[in-house]
Amino acid sequence: MALPKTIKNFNIFIDGFGYAGRVEEVTLPKLARKMEEYRAGGMSGPVDIDMGLEKLEAEITMAEMSRELLLQFGVCGVDGVLMRFRGAAVSDDGTCTTNAIEIVMRGRFKEIDFGTAKTGDKNTMKLSATLSRFEYHENDIPLIILDPVNMVELVGGVDRLKEQRDALGV
Repeated sequence: MALPKTIKNFNIFIDGFGYAGRVEEVTLPKLARKMEEYRAGGMSGPVDIDMGLEKLEAEITMAEMSRELLLQFGVCGVDGVLMRFRGAAVSDDGTCTTNAIEIVMRGRFKEIDFGTAKTGDKNTMKLSATLSRFEYHENDIPLIILDPVNMVELVGGVDRLKEQRDALGV
């Protein structure tokens, strides 16, 4: 019987600093296409036309107010902050194999939420990031690389925008 591989543990690195033991939660980007409904004469119904990627965003919840992360607020450039999520996806089907999942993101923090402070309770700091680059690697093999600024969409080793870049001369 097959059982899913479950991410049993993870860490996040932001601009080279590791946050093991201090990162509580990461909301990874949702990969979505922007679709536009289209119906013209001679068609019996509408179809969706793919208009490219939706905006990529991520959230990180820290168990502390991190000085290093606060200093990243307002950094210049759409790719000013490098974030790397590393997870261990473990199979419980008897093989007990572990897949290394790495998600590389470049972007910048658009919001830092300090939450509430209450005596006797832990407080968290939530960072919201807007992304300009996304990479998904499994066991060091790149499966998806999305770079909207440079018009790159590599999926399974296939460059889906190469012909468009060639047509534009970029």
